[in-house]
Amino acid sequence: MIFDRIKQLVRHPKKKSNKEIAISCEPLERRVALLDEGLLEEFAIERGSQKEIASNIYKGRVNNVDLGLKALFVDIGIGKNAFLHFWDAIPAALDIGVELFERKGTKSKLRPIRAEDIPNIYPPGSEVIVQVTKGPIGTKGPRVTTNVTLAGRYLVLMPYNEQFGISRKIEDPKERARLRKILNELNIPEGMGLIIRTVGEGQKLRYFVRDLAMLLQKWDAIEKKMKEYPAPVLLYMEPDLIERTVRDFLTDDVEKIYIDDENEVKRIKDLVSLISKRSQKKIIYYNEPIPLFEKLNIEKQIDTAFMRKVELPSGGYIIIDETEALVAIDVNTGKAKVGKDQDNTILKTNIEAAIEISRQLRLRNIGGLVVIDFIDMKSRREQHMVFEKLKECVRKDRAKINLLPISSFGLVEMTRQRVQESIWHSLYIPCPHCHGRGMVKSPETMSIEIQRAINRVIRLHPEIKELRVFLNSFVLDRLKSEDEELLVDLERRMQGKLYFRTDPRINYEEFKIVNAQTGEDIL
Repeated sequence: MIFDRIKQLVRHPKKKSNKEIAISCEPLERRVALLDEGLLEEFAIERGSQKEIASNIYKGRVNNVDLGLKALFVDIGIGKNAFLHFWDAIPAALDIGVELFERKGTKSKLRPIRAEDIPNIYPPGSEVIVQVTKGPIGTKGPRVTTNVTLAGRYLVLMPYNEQFGISRKIEDPKERARLRKILNELNIPEGMGLIIRTVGEGQKLRYFVRDLAMLLQKWDAIEKKMKEYPAPVLLYMEPDLIERTVRDFLTDDVEKIYIDDENEVKRIKDLVSLISKRSQKKIIYYNEPIPLFEKLNIEKQIDTAFMRKVELPSGGYIIIDETEALVAIDVNTGKAKVGKDQDNTILKTNIEAAIEISRQLRLRNIGGLVVIDFIDMKSRREQHMVFEKLKECVRKDRAKINLLPISSFGLVEMTRQRVQESIWHSLYIPCPHCHGRGMVKSPETMSIEIQRAINRVIRLHPEIKELRVFLNSFVLDRLKSEDEELLVDLERRMQGKLYFRTDPRINYEEFKIVNAQTGEDIL
């Protein structure tokens, strides 16, 4: 009986997707939202003040070789040296999300480059062509690789890698066989490789031919610039947010694209005409008084999505905390009715959490190590079901994800590819009052600190008989009420007078002690 209910929770009938893309253009910011049945699934922001360099290609100059770190530090002309690990400087195997495919007559006769060869290949002062895999984060410079790729609509060109592959997300064996045949038919220059992207599923040969021609044209322009300009120089800039959206998100299951800028509508139609003229009718210019994101209920979803606490449909909730080393996610039953059917309630909450967590990772662009603490489940079978649900949900994520099964402590550890700062760090700054801790000292704690400071002043400056203390109004309320007698005792000991004044410029954890007669700051 319970297993029938579990199956209903885990399995959902497939239905036709109703996806929409909304693009909001403002002077300082451009935002893109992908909606599925009205629910916010993907969110991206681009600001002029935050130049994104991930996927840019540079001609750099090696400044230093660190044998201890096994890395090169490369000047690419952005101020901070880029970090090139030895392993990122040798031809890499294809990602696990891509199935390797061998074309006839493409085996290289050259000896494979090894990590120990890198210091000799790229000594200090030498030039190297690199692509940014991870933008600058905090004080760290960008991370780069010599495994350069150019992404098109249906293909990814690898100019320095002779491997060929097909996205594993294309699961139909017949379709994979058809795509292998197409890979064999494409006229690819010697020494280069190709990957067929997931969006290439079901597409005709002519689309791949056209996409390859555009990619080769881009690479020719890069090579020309490579020869003309000395290092460091930018050779190729990744398209802006709107162009990337058209390239990566405009799939057959997207019904409409709303844009609130007339000039961008024209630009996107021109871009789409290169891919599919039929898709031009999906592009809609939005010109109504109510802002686009407000009209489609995106603003409210953004506000709730970036809260520390995220509610679940059953009444449970998840808590998301981003720290320096990792992201911790805690799942709780909350208001979910436990009652007699406790196991089923816990399972339902955990499955809802798995769905929401995968969505939150995409929305917030969380990267690095993520640890998820699901509600304890006694049954290994139920643990497996929750883990499989999480694994199924993260498959739609375009970032690379490594997922480990639920541990004996009920934790799931995973890593998500970090290319840039999370949206949380892009939108917010640390609180100037709590300095990012998320908490401030209690009024009782501040009262104790102020009394301790007054006692110190009394001992060090017995000649001063009048003190004026400037502090936050909430702390003053505590001093006037519960600690009034203690302050009277302080006045008796100093044989003088204490004056307290609130100052709106002073935050919760600050105070200032002044000599009331001279106005001199004492503490």
